Amino acid sequence: MKILLIRHGMTTGNLEKRYIGRTDEPLCSAGLAALKQYSYPPCDILVSSPMKRCLQSAEILFPEQKAHICCAFRECDFGDFEGKNYSELRGDPQYQKWIDSGGMLPFPNGESPAEFRARCCDGFLTTINKYADASRIAFVVHGGTIMAILSQFALPHRDYFDWMTDNAHSWLCTFDGTNLINPENL
Repeated sequence: MKILLIRHGMTTGNLEKRYIGRTDEPLCSAGLAALKQYSYPPCDILVSSPMKRCLQSAEILFPEQKAHICCAFRECDFGDFEGKNYSELRGDPQYQKWIDSGGMLPFPNGESPAEFRARCCDGFLTTINKYADASRIAFVVHGGTIMAILSQFALPHRDYFDWMTDNAHSWLCTFDGTNLINPENL
């Protein structure tokens, strides 16, 4: 089975380098324009996060297909950091503690990285099992979601932060029933 993991188009929060997780932010005009320049291979099944930025991206990239929503693919809940960027958080003791942990501590009043990654990976396996007869599935999701899935299933193995993906960029892989083989950045 071929798997295409696509990160949603750019939002204002992305442009401003903000932590945007639970905020249901739409694509910005630059993100809408950029998406129209991309073309991805057709898929049998289209799956999306329920967030506006992903649904808009899926509609632009695959206008003839209906996206199947998977709530497990929502971006991480950044808690008290939500909507803020580095310059606004600099000097915040909770933020410094989180940075010093290598991003492994839970976000204050938000989700822990371990819970987020487990949620995304469980959603991936559930989706794969649900559409086991498909030959190609496209996922339009968040950067963190892609990082969680690839760090868990990709061969060769790489760490979570090694899978950062730019807006509207993607990874094409083959799922062999256990692993995502040789992800290719499109």
